Formats: sequence, C-alpha cells, structure tokens
Amino acid sequence: MDGTGVTQLCFPELNSSCRRLPQPRSESALLYTVLALVSLLTVTLNLLVVVSISHFRQLHTPTNALLLSLALSDLVVGMLVMPIEGLRHMETCWLLGRLMCAVTPYISYCLLSASVGHMVLISIDRYLAICDSLLYSSKITLKRVTLLICLCWACSLLYNGCIMMGHLKQPDRFSSCHGECVVVISHTAGTVDLFIAFVGPCTVMIVLYTRVFVVAISQMRVIRSQTVAYNVPAAPTVKKSERKAARTLGIVIGVFLMCFCPYYYPAIAGVETSTSSSYYALLSWILLTNSCVNPLIYAMFYPWFRKAIKLIFTLKILQPHSREMKLL
Repeated sequence: MDGTGVTQLCFPELNSSCRRLPQPRSESALLYTVLALVSLLTVTLNLLVVVSISHFRQLHTPTNALLLSLALSDLVVGMLVMPIEGLRHMETCWLLGRLMCAVTPYISYCLLSASVGHMVLISIDRYLAICDSLLYSSKITLKRVTLLICLCWACSLLYNGCIMMGHLKQPDRFSSCHGECVVVISHTAGTVDLFIAFVGPCTVMIVLYTRVFVVAISQMRVIRSQTVAYNVPAAPTVKKSERKAARTLGIVIGVFLMCFCPYYYPAIAGVETSTSSSYYALLSWILLTNSCVNPLIYAMFYPWFRKAIKLIFTLKILQPHSREMKLL
C-alpha cells in the first residue's frame, strides 16, 4: 500500500473507474523482472528456431516447416501476449482501451489454438515418418505441409471467432467499471472448447506417439536379433535408444498435459471460464509457458539446432554462401 489512505483509481478523471490495487514496489519490481525474463526467453528461443530454419537451405524440409510455423506462433505469444497479460495482472487495470480488449484475447486464443494444431500435425508427421517410411517422401511434400499449415491457421481464426463472437461484438459487456477487460466463456462453450482444443488433440497425440513408440521398439528388437545372430555386441546401444525414445515421448506428452490441463479446470469443474477469477492469472501463465518450452522440446533435441545456434552467435551466418552450410 502507498500509505496515504487515498483510494487509487485506474482512471482518476472518471467516476466510473475501477479501483487500482497497488503492490509494494519491491514486489512489483521482482515480478516485472521475472515476467520480462520469461517473455525475453520465449522470444529469443523461438527467434533462434525461426532464423535457423529460414536461413539454412538444408533445413527447408516439410517437418521443419511445421517447426517454423509453430515457432512463429510462440514468438508472437512471447512478444505480444505475455507482455500484455503481465501488464494486466501487475497493474490490476486494463489500460489499453476497448478495441485492444476485444482484439487481444482473440489473438491470444488463436495463437494458442494454432500451437496445439501444429503439435498435432507434428505428431502426424512423425507417425508417417516411422510407420510409413517408404511412402513418406512421396506423401509428405513441402507444398502439402504448407497447405496444411495455412489450413491450421484458418481453422484457428474461424474457430476462435465463433467461440468469442459475443466478446468481439461487445468487449465491455461483463465489465463492472471502466478499466476492466473481462472475458467470459460460458460453460457450454467451454465444454465444447475442452473437447475440440484439448481432449481431441491430446488423444490424437497420445495414440500416434504410442503407435510410433511401439513400432520403434519392434524395429529395435529386429535389429537386436540380427546383431545377436551375427555376434555383434550392439544390444546396449539399442537399449539406450529405447530409453531415449521413451523419455522424449514422455516429455512431449507430459509438458503438453501439464501446461494445458490446469487451464481447462473451469470447464472440467462445470463452471464458466472468466478472466476475472482469482485463479485465472496462474492458469493462463502456466498455459503461456508452453510457448517457451516448445522450442526446447521440438528443436533443442535436434543436433542441427545446436549447430545452427553456434553459427548464429559466432556470426558465421553473415558469411557468403552460409545458407549452403551442412548441418545434418
């Protein structure tokens, strides 16, 4: 508190202004620093992915096109959504006006939905690469993947437009005073969103990754039986590969569930989702951190990404013909 005993308002010149809830300066400074670091880290990691895949010609593959689009989505989350959400929760007031109140939540939901869609497409891509490897190159082309990416974005824009149509038309309908931006998703719409944007994609990912894991294990067993038949001591390497595959798949699915499950708590509990709820800030930031973790999951496990980072930080990408460098 400021110690003056005077009630602080979001907009002092307006009698209908909401009350501002001041925080101690030390606490505000610490939280602002943490939020800024998280936002900066999200932007930096995803920007590295974007620069790497865009610059090096060898990385222009269908799979990396999905990673590039996913990184662009998460980059905008770190650059736009995180700072605005941080400002909202730290200032306890909406200071950006009616238009931004209508547009910002819509953009945020579109980016997060598109991110989920990209993860599903990546799981399908990996499933086809492992389970239908002979026909993969003919089925999955850069043109087809680009079309799927555009379709994913279009569906996200249309879907969230339907979910948030009421808010877009009248963004201040749930605001009790000037300086609030309240988004309310009804229980019915929240339940539909739960199944379309979470349960459905999560089920597809788990089923496909389970199938990939089973096929990978069967292939490893075939290799093991062949090495035993020819007396080649390669079994320990196979076991290590099995453990690595299981660990990677567990990280992919586990992080997705940890970040998205809490956000859908209101829909699971049978209540409406409202940004004015006391727990909404925590749920939304857990969800937003997925955009920071995505490049770690989908990119940093690749050796070419580590090589690209070294070339970027050493400024070797500025050299002539650097686009032709071999990273794979």
